[in-house]
Amino acid sequence: MIVRNGKLFMDGKFVEGPDVRVFNGRIHEIGYHLEAGLYEQITDVKGDIILPGFVDVHIHAFRKHDTMQGEEAVRCMSRDLYHEGVAAFCPTTMSASVEDTRKAVDGIRNVMLRPEVNGCMVLGAHMEAPFLQEAKAGAQRKEFFTDPSVEKFNEMTGNHPECVRLITVAPEKEGAESFIRAATAMGVHVSIGHTSATAEQVHQAGDWGADHITHTFNAQTPILHRAPGVPGAGLSDDRFYCEMICDGVHLHRDIVRMIAKCKGPQHAVAITDAMEAAGMPDGEYALGGQAVYVHGSEARLKDGTLAGSVLTMHRAFENLIHLFGLRPEDAAAMCTSSPADSVGEKYAGRLIAGAPAPLTRWTKDFHMVGIID
Repeated sequence: MIVRNGKLFMDGKFVEGPDVRVFNGRIHEIGYHLEAGLYEQITDVKGDIILPGFVDVHIHAFRKHDTMQGEEAVRCMSRDLYHEGVAAFCPTTMSASVEDTRKAVDGIRNVMLRPEVNGCMVLGAHMEAPFLQEAKAGAQRKEFFTDPSVEKFNEMTGNHPECVRLITVAPEKEGAESFIRAATAMGVHVSIGHTSATAEQVHQAGDWGADHITHTFNAQTPILHRAPGVPGAGLSDDRFYCEMICDGVHLHRDIVRMIAKCKGPQHAVAITDAMEAAGMPDGEYALGGQAVYVHGSEARLKDGTLAGSVLTMHRAFENLIHLFGLRPEDAAAMCTSSPADSVGEKYAGRLIAGAPAPLTRWTKDFHMVGIID
């Protein structure tokens, strides 16, 4: 297929004129006045906006399929998220037993080795547990928390660390320095989260190799004027990418704007942190073996604790523009190329040859039309 007469998001700006050839699930070519091959369809989008597929580096579940359920659930997520405009994602684990964690990671690895034909790309696991701080558990089950070590990590991954793209760690835990140094040496990106760390400890973790902040402001020490905590360190230290859940529930509008201003579009990362109720009606669901009650845009445990979100990436993009007032160019980067960059992915989230489909199509006032694949 050749996509023609679109306004393309490329290199941080919108560009009019180039055609895009999509073939066999990937962008094959971008250029002016591309000639259609035999039987090749030309789609004239009549000036609509064309974005690369979204990249979600923090998503637990979608439409009742949870990463912790194993391979078939991850495959269902891959297929369903593709039709939501997602090109690539990191299936995200919850705190659980070693056996259950290994089953989840093994399922992710199997999908990486044998990808879904009509699904989005699995970049690797985001292990959000178990090297977390009990005092900042959030919706994670703290009975499974433990101090970080390479030995425990290898046990939970079945000695396949290459299938983990991102791992969340509380840097104040015993063993954190040696683990963070080892993990980054293995090519795993380390995120600071579910932590009581001081700003100084976050900067120190950056010295050890950490480069990411998990759902900034949530389940971590707050910003105070003499104790800036995890958010203050993450926002002021250029080494860190900062995740943000842009559902209008987890973060106040001014906080989203602050993250955007401090980090810029290159280091502010939109995520969903979605649980199994995403894409489903209100009701009772589960996360990490705990009952979650969903009403509207909120997912909470029985005690009122926020338990992930029901956000989608296309809704996050719309919110960044229409709810939070960000420039469309910045919002687009925060949902595509910046999440990809945050885990070292160089193809997904971009309109370049070799990048995975789908593309997403938007009206001139940024409402989603659908996907192009």
